Amino acid sequence: QVQLVESGGGLVQAGGSLRLSCAASGRTFSSYAMGWFRQAPGKEREFVAAIGWSGSRTYYADSVKGRFTISRDNAKNTVYLQMNSLKPEDTAVYYCAADSRDLWGTSSYVRQNYWTYWGQGTQVTVSS
Repeated sequence: QVQLVESGGGLVQAGGSLRLSCAASGRTFSSYAMGWFRQAPGKEREFVAAIGWSGSRTYYADSVKGRFTISRDNAKNTVYLQMNSLKPEDTAVYYCAADSRDLWGTSSYVRQNYWTYWGQGTQVTVSS
């Protein structure tokens, strides 16, 4: 079992930055791929970014590529999402996800049902 707790959300002006954190329970964090999804009001939950076990492989949605960076600290059981140049359309609840499969040879990580464990979400609001 893995429990995930997100933090770092808030209100920021367009063009600003936020860093989200997701703390994971358990002793095998380094054997879980981690992902971030987001859900805006009235919209489906969508993939944002994912990172493999070691952190050497990262993947991004086109909408955030070049602005967001996913990283992980396996010693701290934490995954981060650094969000720069924020836009009003980035406003959403951001969710952390985990799965014991690494990300080699698959693009299925963009689907919600790929991921086994989910956090409760943290709200990010970007004002114009």
